[in-house]
Amino acid sequence: MKSTALSLVFLLLLTQACRKKDSIDPSCNYLLNIGVNEVVNMNLPQYSNLLFTSNAVFVPSTANSGLIVVNVGTGYLAWDAADPNHIPSNCGTLTIDGVLGVCGCDDGNTYSLFTGQPMENPSLRCALKSYPVTRSGNTLYISN
Repeated sequence: MKSTALSLVFLLLLTQACRKKDSIDPSCNYLLNIGVNEVVNMNLPQYSNLLFTSNAVFVPSTANSGLIVVNVGTGYLAWDAADPNHIPSNCGTLTIDGVLGVCGCDDGNTYSLFTGQPMENPSLRCALKSYPVTRSGNTLYISN
């Protein structure tokens, strides 16, 4: 009986040691996994800038703090507009400054809207949360 228990413990330790490491950073857990199902019609005036490369628009009332959708030339990307590097707050919704997303809080975190990666501050650990985008004509479908 002792050898069976010892074998079981050894097997458990072995499987844990050989387990593939997750690429998810545990400190990047401020944003909720909210279901997103958004349709963006680029024929509408508020979204027509997306027809041109390097333009971005804010889509309110979805995801954690809205979405930022950007035309990257070869397609479209959609990012959660909430700063992923701190607790959600009123100032934590990113604003668009050219091809950058800028946090309104005192930390002033800045992110590339082309890569989602933090800019300038190497201590930031979390990139922007992305959502898949599909295009059909002048309509974008953003969902997860």
